[in-house]
Amino acid sequence: MFLLNSFKFYCYKRRITFKEVYELWSKDYFDKIAPSTQRTWVAAFKHSHALHDMKINEIKVRDLEDAIRIEEVGDATKVRMKCLFNVLYKYAIKHELVNKNVAIYCDTPSWEKEIERLPFSKVEIEKLWNNLDMPFVDMVLTGIYMGFRPSELVGIKVSDVNLEEGFIRGGLKTKAGRNRFVPIHNDVLDIIKKRVAKGDEFLFVKETGEPMNYFEYRRRFNKVMKRLNMHHFPHDTRHTFITLAKECDVNEYILKLIVGHAIQDITEGVYTHRNREDFYNEICKIKV
Repeated sequence: MFLLNSFKFYCYKRRITFKEVYELWSKDYFDKIAPSTQRTWVAAFKHSHALHDMKINEIKVRDLEDAIRIEEVGDATKVRMKCLFNVLYKYAIKHELVNKNVAIYCDTPSWEKEIERLPFSKVEIEKLWNNLDMPFVDMVLTGIYMGFRPSELVGIKVSDVNLEEGFIRGGLKTKAGRNRFVPIHNDVLDIIKKRVAKGDEFLFVKETGEPMNYFEYRRRFNKVMKRLNMHHFPHDTRHTFITLAKECDVNEYILKLIVGHAIQDITEGVYTHRNREDFYNEICKIKV
C-alpha cells in the first residue's frame, strides 16, 4: 500500500505511461495467477509496444485499435491485447490514475476487413525524391529502401548505425526480427549520414529533437501523403520494400533475414552462413 501511495504522489508530478501502469498492475496481479497465464499477459504487453511510452491519459480509442492492427499476429493474440487494455484501464481507474476507460470502446481489428497493402509505385517513389526537402519524406524513403516497420524506424538510435561498414542494427517483435543486421541501401546512404550528423540520440526524431512513437510517426506520414496527394498506410513502405526485392530477384533467404521473417527451411536456417557482402550484393539489386 505504501508503494502505491508513493506512486500516486509521483503521478501528481508526472503523468503516468501505459508501460508504468502495466508494471504496477503486474506486480499486484501476477502473484495470484499461474505462470502459464502470466506468459499470455506478458506476450500481449510486448505486442502492445506502440503504446508503451504513451501517457495513458492521452491514449485515444484509435490508438488502441491501431496498436492491435499493426501487429502481424493471430486473432487470439489480438483478443488478448484488447483484454489487457481493459484490465489496465480498470486498474488505473481504481487507483485514480485515469478518469475514463477508453478501452471499452475499442474494437478488435481482426474482426474488421483486412487492410489491403498497396506498394508505392515507381512514379510515387520518384515524387518522394523530388520532395526530399519536405519534413519526414526522408523517413518514408528509408522505410521503402530498407524494409523496417514504422515502429522499428522510430526506435533506431544513432548508436545502432554503423556508417563505416554500412549497416544498421535494429528491429522489434519476434526473435527473428529483433536486433537484426540491415545493410544501408546506397540510395538512402546520404539520408542516413545527414540524420546521424544532427547529433540526436535517435536517427529519426520530432521537430523538437525528441524521440517519437509510432502514432507520432503516423501523423507525420499522413501529412506527407496528404501534401503529395498519395493514399497509403504507414506499413506500405515495408510492403513496398518486400515487393521490390521480389521483383528484383533478391535471394529469398537473405530477404527474410533483412526484414526479420522466420526461416522455415532448416538447411538455410541452421547450416547456411552468409557474410555481409552477400547482404550488400542482394540489397543493391533493388533498383527504382
